[in-house]
Amino acid sequence: MESSLSIALVQIETTPDPAANLANARIWARRAAGQGADLVVFPEMFMGLPKADCPPAQIAAADQGKFVRGLEALAAETGVFVVSGSWEPGPEPRRAYNTAHIFSPEGRIVASYRKLHLFDALNVRESDIMTPGDDPPPVVDIAGVRVGLAICYDLRFPEIFRYLAVQGAQLVLVPSAWYQGPMKEVHWLTLLRARAIENTFYVAGCNLVGTAFCGSSAVFDPFGVIQAGAGEVPTLVSASVDIQRLEAVRHKLPSLRHRRLDLFAG
Repeated sequence: MESSLSIALVQIETTPDPAANLANARIWARRAAGQGADLVVFPEMFMGLPKADCPPAQIAAADQGKFVRGLEALAAETGVFVVSGSWEPGPEPRRAYNTAHIFSPEGRIVASYRKLHLFDALNVRESDIMTPGDDPPPVVDIAGVRVGLAICYDLRFPEIFRYLAVQGAQLVLVPSAWYQGPMKEVHWLTLLRARAIENTFYVAGCNLVGTAFCGSSAVFDPFGVIQAGAGEVPTLVSASVDIQRLEAVRHKLPSLRHRRLDLFAG
């Protein structure tokens, strides 16, 4: 089977203002589409950067869906798939869902995923302002490639990625707001590579930049080879997902077939 997918990760800063972020999204998505991307990915929390006096639930309530509708229109205008982090109202007024949507070139949401693992670590407590999802991440077909989703802190939980591999994922997108800090960038790149090697699929991590976030967006192939990467400034990270490469790696390294399902489920 011959199939490839051109992806562009938009490593970018975000602001608390969804309208400003949407305007910025238009600039970068048009640039990526002009360079031949089939799929454009924005980071986690791209809809609006929370502040102490402006939590995600407040951002979502004030926006009233305009950001998502704007991305639907942008996907239709550019003719590419668009992925972005956003906020959805949760069951409690003070907490929101941390959600990633996939928008089709027809301007529709074709998949959504609510972050399962909330980052209550290293002096951060996401559970104070976010509600975790309850459903496993989706796998959808994008131009002949099976694409799954995870979000940021999910990267530290290998069972999500094994689940996606079992569901047939060939590429997993990881929109993120991965913080700066001691060893943080090392963990980020190591875990992206590890999830790719463990499951012999492509992994693409799209991270925020700015005063709090480390950037270093990257794409790793199924053998753990880096295909593209970035530093700490706003940029496009472009790579091609090649299904023939994936099949070649899985032929010579069939670790997914060697799982001991008689002893370990999944």
